[in-house]
Amino acid sequence: MSSKASPGFEQAMDCAAAWLRAWVDEEISDEVLADRVAELVASRDGARGFFVVALAGDAPLMDRLPDVLVFCLREAGADVVDLSVRNLAMSTAMALDHQRKGDQQQAEGSLRVRRRCLDLLRVLQPGLVKQRLEQLLDGLGDRGEDIRFLARWGYDAEQKQAIEAAVLAVVETGH
Repeated sequence: MSSKASPGFEQAMDCAAAWLRAWVDEEISDEVLADRVAELVASRDGARGFFVVALAGDAPLMDRLPDVLVFCLREAGADVVDLSVRNLAMSTAMALDHQRKGDQQQAEGSLRVRRRCLDLLRVLQPGLVKQRLEQLLDGLGDRGEDIRFLARWGYDAEQKQAIEAAVLAVVETGH
């Protein structure tokens, strides 16, 4: 991937998957991976593609969060925070949906994404995280910019309560 061209969503997913495989196989270091991730998260589609693979996949990257990766993600700023908060909300709501349907395997996958988002939000830029979480809480209260985001997914009252609890879990443990 050229650093001059922003990757599309699909290309970013492919790159992230390949780089995570190489990292798991110890073919590339934390530092090299962080440099490549920095290229992806420099664009919105690149960041979306990276997070789809890193948050939901089996690679343990988001469970370990190497310091160089944390630095890279903090430097990426508001887009990374926004995507992390949105992924927190969506995975929390989906975990509940899967549990209701009796699909424990899917519920566990959503809970893993939720946990990874919580861990990530605890190490990103505190001011940006606080601001974005407050915006989500406003949306849960039918105010502000996140009303459309929440309405698009049709979350019910119980899902919204679960999302609020997830937001408070971030706040109570570091922000």
